[in-house]
Amino acid sequence: MPKAPGRWAPRVAGGVLALALVFTIAVTTPWHLIDLPKPDATLDFSAAQIARQNAFRHEILPWSTASWVISIVVPLLIGFTPLGRKLYDRLGIRPWFLRALVLVAGIALIANLLAVPTDVMAERISRKYGLSVTDWRLWVWDRGVNWALTALGVSVLVVILMALAKRWKQGWWLPGAIVTALLVLGVSFAYPVLVEPRFNQFTSLPAGALRNDFMQLAERDGVPVKDVLVADASKRTTALNAYVSGFGSTRRLVVYDTLLKDVPPAQVRLVVAHELGHAAEDDVLHGTLIGVLGAAFGVTLLRLLLGARMGDPRRTGTVVALIVVGATLAAPVQNLVSRKIEARADYHSLRLTNDPRDFAAMQKDLAVRNISGLDPSPWRYWMFATHPTPPERIAMGRAWARDNGGTIPPLAKK
Repeated sequence: MPKAPGRWAPRVAGGVLALALVFTIAVTTPWHLIDLPKPDATLDFSAAQIARQNAFRHEILPWSTASWVISIVVPLLIGFTPLGRKLYDRLGIRPWFLRALVLVAGIALIANLLAVPTDVMAERISRKYGLSVTDWRLWVWDRGVNWALTALGVSVLVVILMALAKRWKQGWWLPGAIVTALLVLGVSFAYPVLVEPRFNQFTSLPAGALRNDFMQLAERDGVPVKDVLVADASKRTTALNAYVSGFGSTRRLVVYDTLLKDVPPAQVRLVVAHELGHAAEDDVLHGTLIGVLGAAFGVTLLRLLLGARMGDPRRTGTVVALIVVGATLAAPVQNLVSRKIEARADYHSLRLTNDPRDFAAMQKDLAVRNISGLDPSPWRYWMFATHPTPPERIAMGRAWARDNGGTIPPLAKK
């Protein structure tokens, strides 16, 4: 290993990575696709539908917000106070990396357990409104699997960075940035085959007119799709959804089984066309590239904040807290990019199908079925919204119809 770079190196590398990150986001994000009319929920949703959405969110948001706050505050209180070092010292496990692994998992477990009451209340409300149908045993299982996967990922990252810092006290950030970037890339690639099966079972869409239509649509779009998978989401929810995950040989197009049960075929076709838009634009790979640059940049920030102290396992809690701070601060930017990417997939769906009326009807039906927020507060929109609001998506359909010689009248309010 060459001599550790000087103190200026991580600053220069951090600056270069920050510029690369900003440049990549600025150049590859579809900032403007079409001039939209002003979104107006009252134009397409009945007073009863708006009231139901408002009532649902009024009941569930205090609990879901409290859970989110707990997930942030717990790591910060442990990591930025002497409590983190005291917990590490009292574990009494050898060697150090096992103690660090246990501490990271323990921090995640404490936050998870403290959030159980708020999450139970949110689940009860979801059941009250018919959105969740999962049984409590499966609910507990999902929480346990999510905790295990999160704890494993964060703890492995922290231990690797600490091990590098122990070996190269000043120059650890360079191999650390490379390893972290490779981990992000690897997880994104392997996620469909390693993580998704822990929550759902997937089967090929049976042969028939619907499958043929999907495959022909993909062929016409120039998107290679080997298979369309159906996820058994109905054991958990009545919500409708579809998604694309992975890239290269792990890329898959998945639709919820709920989407195939009572949704008009024309609307299902539009949902699939939206997902084909993600595949055509390599959106998963695009998001992975941003994640790789962001992860490498985050490691340089850790080097600037902690320096050689990164090699001190007693600072495990501090490292976890800094990761949580970074993820929280990055969320609004990630969501902004995600909303633009989702809007481009909507636009792709309209171009591929030239069916703006069914597109608008589909967006409304999805919003009603999923009890989607029609007009979230600005801070919630920036902090949590990964997709445009339903009125924004319907406005996209109207803009497409307008620019192609058609109109979409107000949707039936029933």
